[in-house]
Amino acid sequence: VVQLLETPVLNLVNFASLVATNAARHRLVAGKSKMLLEFGLRRAQGPDGAISASKYCYVGGFDATSNVAAGRLFGIPLRGTHSHAFVSSFMSPDEILERSLHRSDGSSTCEDFVSLVQSWLSKIQWAKALGNTVGETNQSELAAFTSYALAFPNNFLALVDTYDVMRSGVPNFCAVALALNDLGYKSVGIRLDSGDLAYLSGEARKIFQIIEKEFGLPGFGKTSITASNDLNEETLDALNKQGHEVDCYGIGTYLVTCYAQAALGCVFKLVEINNQPRIKLSEDVSKVSIPCKKRCYRLYGREGYSLVDIMTGENEPCPKVGERILCRHPFNESKRAYVVPQRIEELLKCYWPGKSGKVREELPALKDIRDHCIKQLEQMRPDHIRRLNPTPYKVSVSAKLYDFIHFLWLNEAPVGEL
Repeated sequence: VVQLLETPVLNLVNFASLVATNAARHRLVAGKSKMLLEFGLRRAQGPDGAISASKYCYVGGFDATSNVAAGRLFGIPLRGTHSHAFVSSFMSPDEILERSLHRSDGSSTCEDFVSLVQSWLSKIQWAKALGNTVGETNQSELAAFTSYALAFPNNFLALVDTYDVMRSGVPNFCAVALALNDLGYKSVGIRLDSGDLAYLSGEARKIFQIIEKEFGLPGFGKTSITASNDLNEETLDALNKQGHEVDCYGIGTYLVTCYAQAALGCVFKLVEINNQPRIKLSEDVSKVSIPCKKRCYRLYGREGYSLVDIMTGENEPCPKVGERILCRHPFNESKRAYVVPQRIEELLKCYWPGKSGKVREELPALKDIRDHCIKQLEQMRPDHIRRLNPTPYKVSVSAKLYDFIHFLWLNEAPVGEL
């Protein structure tokens, strides 16, 4: 039965761990304060790969997805914007037939929202604080933004780089956002999908801050700026070093295809059958398996960071807080250390023992799994998870399990003759 389960279990564990790890790496580079959106549906390996990637990116620390099917199936928050095609599909504001918009509290109705937007654009163009830097904007783009705002007044987020970010996109967004503000709505922000993201985000932020001061709109200067355009760990790191005003990242191709590492190499090895421990030997020591059923614990130090993981035999007594524990490298006899843990966490939990009459436990909710993943990373020492030359994290075995590994090794290894 286990042999039959080997392939599907490895398929599920390998891909899930790979994508969640890739997502977590992006989260670590971006920082806790930034919102991360998974935008990879169109580039993922087929519909099944896309659904799985959305799920495991969320587990790894992303905040939301543009994949509506994944949102419906797993309860992942949904976020997205309109496309360039939506913007370029408009020709002029005259195409907008339904122009009325209710106030957010329903108290009254603006009968001509398009005209309200145009009046605000005129005020922005004549604002002295902007130094007459805002000239004529693209009217078809303004029509697209206005139409989108009429449809989604509570979630207005405009893609501003279809024609020209600073000369057209940002001023057009501001005109629509200020018109929405008159009716009690708060715009979400803008998305940049090309160009120098560090520079453009900084320039857009300056305009938002000027408009906040010029028209007395508290909070407008903090309007959210989302960046996309084939982002990955390296570009996020570069943006951090340059300095930028991006609040949110939409990441797709490099995230869901795991561009930096195509696959994770988890393997299956038999460690026990009919209560008899088994071992697999190899001339490559890293491929020698560790026999028998095991339990695994994470040992924490005084500062709250995890120090080492230790595996023990299933029937060994649990390690205790404050008790001196000998942790050994499974194959290198000179690598060993005593640890006095301040906190101990058991890592392995059996949800399905695979025996008749034994009830299968339900897995935690996806959000709880995500929270657990993020918490575990927060408890890692910074040098273990830094991007360049990270310190290898130690995984050890108990002294008793170490002795048993080498006892079984000698028993199973054939004796040579000279």
